[in-house]
Parts: sequence; C-alpha cells; structure tokens
Amino acid sequence: MEEQKIEDNRNVDEKNDSKSAKRKTIFWVSGLVGLIVILFILIYFLLPKPSEIEWLSNKMIAIYIAIGLLAAAIVAWLILRKTLRTRLRMEKAIRLDPDINDWLIVFNWTPKVLYVPTIVASCLAAGISCFSGISGAAVGGVWFAVFFLNFLIEEYDISIKILLITIVSLGFFLLWLHLLGWVVPFLRLFRNIAVSMNATVYLLVGIIGLLAIIISWLKGLFYYVTITPNYMNLQEGPTESGEQIGREDYNSRVDTSDFLERLMGFGKIIITFKDRKREPIVVLVWRIQKKAQLLESVRAKFAIDHLQQTPAQAQ
Repeated sequence: MEEQKIEDNRNVDEKNDSKSAKRKTIFWVSGLVGLIVILFILIYFLLPKPSEIEWLSNKMIAIYIAIGLLAAAIVAWLILRKTLRTRLRMEKAIRLDPDINDWLIVFNWTPKVLYVPTIVASCLAAGISCFSGISGAAVGGVWFAVFFLNFLIEEYDISIKILLITIVSLGFFLLWLHLLGWVVPFLRLFRNIAVSMNATVYLLVGIIGLLAIIISWLKGLFYYVTITPNYMNLQEGPTESGEQIGREDYNSRVDTSDFLERLMGFGKIIITFKDRKREPIVVLVWRIQKKAQLLESVRAKFAIDHLQQTPAQAQ
C-alpha cells in the first residue's frame, strides 16, 4: 500500500515537472518573439536609412563592438550551458531522485541583503526628491534613520535580551533628562543633523545595493551547500568541482540569536566538522524558519536506496 502511494506521488511529480517544462518553453518562445518584434520596431522607426548611415564612424564602430560582445556571450552560453552545474539544476535532479524525499539546498547571501530597507528607502527618496515643496532635510533624515538601523542590524548581533536592555536604558536616560528639564534641548540637538542629497545620489545608492544583492544571488548559483539524509555536498564552481561529506562527519545548527535580523526573515545555518582543522561554514539564508524545519527533517532521517525491480523479477 505504501509502495503504491510512493509510486503515485512520483507520477504526480513527473506530471508537474512536465507541465513546468512546457511552461518554461512557452515563456522562452514568447520572450524571443517579443524581443524580435521590439528590435524590428526599433530598427524600423529609430535607425536612419542605409544611405544616410556612416558605416565607419565612431558610433557605428561602438555598435559593432556591442553586437560582437552580445553574439560572443550568446555563443558561449549555447556551448557551455550544458556543462554548467547550477543550484537550480541540482534542485531539479534531487527532486527527481526517487530515493531522496527530504533535502535542503542553501547558499550564502551577502550581508548587504540586510540593507533592503535602505535600498527601498533610497528609491522612494529619489522619487520624492523630484517633487518641489518637499523638505530635502526631512527626506534625508528619514533615509539616514533607516540606514542607521540597517547598519546596526548588519554590524552587530542584537539579541532580544540586548534589545530590551537598550530600550529600558534609553527610557531611564530620558526620565533622568526629564527630571533635569533637559529633554527638549537634548532632542533639539538632532536638528543639527541635516542630511540632504539630490535624487541622483539616492538612486545611485539604491542601484549599488541592488547590484550587490544580484551578484550574491548569481554567485549562489555555483557556490552552494546540498544537504541530504546521507551526505552533504559542497559545490564550489560552475562545474562538478565539489566535495561530498558523509552525515557522520559533520554537525549542523541554526543561529537566530540576532533578533532584528530574524525579523527580516534571515538567519544563519552553521556547519561544523568533526575534523577540527576545518573551519566551520556559516551560511546566511533567507526564510530561516522554513529552512530550519527542512534541516531538522533531513538530519532526522536516513535514506536507503530501493532496488528497482524489473517486470520479470516482479512475477
């Protein structure tokens, strides 16, 4: 009965994978057709007539170089795409493995991902700064407050205990100032902190932060950790250059001691080795609650390969 359920689940997974493959094919074909149409429109309406083009001008040479680089990138992708072993391809391979039901693949986000509120605030500040009549110092003050909070989250490990102690200490400090009548003069000191920047600076900060996060995600396609009930695989590079470690040779734990970091959905998975000469691996992951549950499920099980019987053996 249980074998029948496993077989049914496997058939459902295969159907879902086939539907997903068809959707991806439709998506890429639609995108290619749309790109061709857009390029045709741009060429037809924006480019001058062939007789008016100076084919050996500096602008045309720059266009030739850009087209050559784009063509080289496309050819390189078509040649190397089957040799690349990305995190997404590994997830698909493990999902299709009938002997592995519980698994976890994680990669290390850059700590700059904790600056997402600052990136959002920078984009909003850039848009608000385009309107007249809005105080640039007020916008800059709010942006600086968000940045300062992000800096504290990224730089220091603030547990709930330290956070409560800080809030209580700040309350006693303000009470002491109130007894002396110095609360209002103390708050007026912050008026001197006037941060005012134009929209270009805000936008530049947002773009730089976003690029750092995108690069971190791209790096995670080739540098990641795969954890299954029987082994852990450390992938280091775009090809099959990795290391496989048995389940008895390493230990794992989850660290969510940083309260503010945890509020943003992030946490750390720390992998230590029985060989004390090896440094622990610390992986900053997103959606730590779900990843921690998956890690517990994986580490609590041991997978056994099932022999696939042929029709003759089944009879």
